[in-house]
Amino acid sequence: MNFRTLIFTLFLTLSATVFGAEHIVKGHIVTDRNEPLPYAYINVEGHPIATQADKSGHFTLRLPEGTFRLTAKMVGYRQETQTVVAPSQSTTDGQVVFRLGEDLINLNTITVTGTRTPKLLGNTPVVTQIITADEIEKLDATNIQDVLISEMPGLEFSFSMDQQVSLSMQGLGGMAILFLVDGERLAGETLDNTDFLRLNTDDIERIEIIKGAASALYGSNSVGAVINIITKRATNRWTANLNTHFGSRHGEQRHGGQLGINSGHWNSLTSVQTNSTDTYSLTGRSGTDTMAVYGNRQWNFKEKLTYSFTDRTSLTARAGYYFHERNSSEHKKDRARDFSGGLRLQSATGDGGNIDVSYTFDRYDKSNFYPAISSDFIEYKNVQNTLRALYTMPLGQNVTLTAGGDAMSDFLMSYQFEAGTDHSQYSADIFTQAELTLGSHWTVIGGLRADWMSKSGWNVTPKLAAMYSLGRLRMRGSYSGGFKAPTLKEMYMNFNMANIFTIYGNRDLTAERSHSFALSAEYSHSRYSLTATGYYNIMDNEITTLWDPTRENGRGAMVYHNVSGRNLLGTDVSVAARYPCGIGAKVAYAYFHEFTRNGQPNTSDSRPHSLTAKIDYRKVLRNYEFDVMLSGRYLSSVRYHTFADSDYNSYEVASSPAYTIWKLALSQRFFNAFRLTLTADNLFNYRPKTYEYNSPVTEGTTFSATVAVDIEKLFNRK
Repeated sequence: MNFRTLIFTLFLTLSATVFGAEHIVKGHIVTDRNEPLPYAYINVEGHPIATQADKSGHFTLRLPEGTFRLTAKMVGYRQETQTVVAPSQSTTDGQVVFRLGEDLINLNTITVTGTRTPKLLGNTPVVTQIITADEIEKLDATNIQDVLISEMPGLEFSFSMDQQVSLSMQGLGGMAILFLVDGERLAGETLDNTDFLRLNTDDIERIEIIKGAASALYGSNSVGAVINIITKRATNRWTANLNTHFGSRHGEQRHGGQLGINSGHWNSLTSVQTNSTDTYSLTGRSGTDTMAVYGNRQWNFKEKLTYSFTDRTSLTARAGYYFHERNSSEHKKDRARDFSGGLRLQSATGDGGNIDVSYTFDRYDKSNFYPAISSDFIEYKNVQNTLRALYTMPLGQNVTLTAGGDAMSDFLMSYQFEAGTDHSQYSADIFTQAELTLGSHWTVIGGLRADWMSKSGWNVTPKLAAMYSLGRLRMRGSYSGGFKAPTLKEMYMNFNMANIFTIYGNRDLTAERSHSFALSAEYSHSRYSLTATGYYNIMDNEITTLWDPTRENGRGAMVYHNVSGRNLLGTDVSVAARYPCGIGAKVAYAYFHEFTRNGQPNTSDSRPHSLTAKIDYRKVLRNYEFDVMLSGRYLSSVRYHTFADSDYNSYEVASSPAYTIWKLALSQRFFNAFRLTLTADNLFNYRPKTYEYNSPVTEGTTFSATVAVDIEKLFNRK
């Protein structure tokens, strides 16, 4: 027992002597999702008595006879105060239960993506948006697409060639937006996009989003945004959840389960989910436009196992398997698989620093399966091995230094290469970042990173961000550099597009560059939050395909080239409110404009205006609670240029109409163990006139029901 602990114990003993006879009051502190909050603080208003919950969120207080007000606090959560009477609350079964919700209005949620070190959301100089597990659960979302389109204006998912999912966000495509899981990159792509279907929502704790270039921290591809998915870990001694979901059309269903164990030094969370839909046809309002949507089925398995050697040092192992099968024709099924794993060692040092070392393996395959002969032919394989080290060290009270490096091998075999060929690329980097706190108002971050790619050489990217705080007002400004190195596909592609033309890679490509500027103002009060952010992204040396009429003996072909680039302007505004009665609301608006160069036509199909909105009401009773939420999104019409059908060297004007889609969800919890969620999606029955490249894939109003049970809570009921 150290000196401070001894003094504190003596202080409590003397206080108890003054009060006289003591009575024991027991309690439990949990989140508003009924998960324990370890090590939260409890103090007694007006008295020098305080304690801290244990790792399971339980606490014990010794109080004299009387009435007291207890307050529970935890960083990142709203504090709660309750009145207790001693000794009536000191029975064996009687416990004081505090339920603390995440406090996004007051910006007390922990975030790591913007600075790569844990910080309160309100204290990070980098503008960061967070989507919590509670918000994901209310949406009854299956994968990351369902979540992002509901929470982020300016972002749109649509079908591209061969019904592959394509992402666009304020003028940028999937290759400019870096997706991470617990800070780690993902292998594989589908037509310049991540395979978003592998990113299901069953184990997500929160999603952190930073817009603008972030290559000074994350390297290549992070020229437009970083979306980091933070996964859960077990919190209770044991948890077990089973859930099932059925949609009203086309055999839509989803089934899953989760098992968590938190005992002694061990922490394990295992998740399994499967979902499927049947093949069906969509018919537009015109009545003449019909599109077949391929049915599919998939499995997701994930395991996260942590062993804590001490309170300071832990080793985490993770493994994952993903399988997807699509009914692309009567004779063939498209398949995709992913095998991933990794080890991560985290240790706090005696000087207040932290060491974080990790190794990650990720293999993503695509194949064609022919049922008639029961044969599966792999046509695409991407394997990545990554080693990372990160060290964070405080230098005095006002400076924190972060330094680290990565090394990665990237192997690709693809049906888009010459037959029988594959290619590899190696990369390494080193980076450093310093964070300075200047007085009580200013926080400044500066960073620099150098990346080496074996196929394209060196890239150096800087970063500078600052935040000024004055009461409830926060002003942020930042500059960050970004780059996207040419990929193996862009350098070595040799792909025949259905005998229409061939697409060729270019080994002389150089890296894209971006210079991203952001300025934001944020005002928050206990129940309200207003944020306005402006972005300006200067894109140079962009990589794209151009028509070369001299190739293929004068027939022409598409070839990857570097072009001068564009400038992108964006504005985000969001307003949020939450009231003690249980009502909450949020509206977010995004504006986008593309500035082209050298007289080039605008080719971005990103909508200039978009908006998301939601309002919800939550009521908690003794054995029943419900949450009803109405959410929607609006996307304006857009005019842009695309290659002419008859001449790939010229452009023609295209357009996409405006649309709005709304969803109503009712989530109910019974006896704290059973959950029933009912949804009605596309409430106003919107259908496109014709199904085009970026039309929403919807055929009108659909309904769904989800039933889930937390098994451990059935055993723990009093």
